[in-house]
Amino acid sequence: MNERTPGAEVKIIRVAPEVNDYLRLREQAGMSPRSAEGAATGLANSIFAVSLHDASGLAGMGRIVGDGGCFLQVVDIIVRPDLQGKGLGKRIMGEIMGFLEGHALPLTYVSLIADVPADPLYRSFGFEYTAPGGLGMYWRKQ
Repeated sequence: MNERTPGAEVKIIRVAPEVNDYLRLREQAGMSPRSAEGAATGLANSIFAVSLHDASGLAGMGRIVGDGGCFLQVVDIIVRPDLQGKGLGKRIMGEIMGFLEGHALPLTYVSLIADVPADPLYRSFGFEYTAPGGLGMYWRKQ
């Protein structure tokens, strides 16, 4: 008998997902909602994106946004809940780090906001906490 490991049959595509798939994945993962208009604009303006697909559709994703020179931000690291804990977050981050190592200019500042408990994943790729030297902050239009 040949057993398949969930997450093993995942195809990696280096493009942003479709807007509806992105919004659905965010909802499935319990992340804050985004407008369809904002998602369409944001996804189209990604500097780099990676999407993971399996037989059920979008399995996970991640992307990089920023000015392309001085500042980049890693965003939308998402894995569908039924596939979490199977190494897909590491695969997404591996793709992102490969892009950064090959394309980021010297002294580029790469940041991310780590949701707990995912912060150890990012630390394993060399990201460090900003505190106490700095604190992450945000503003969101309602």
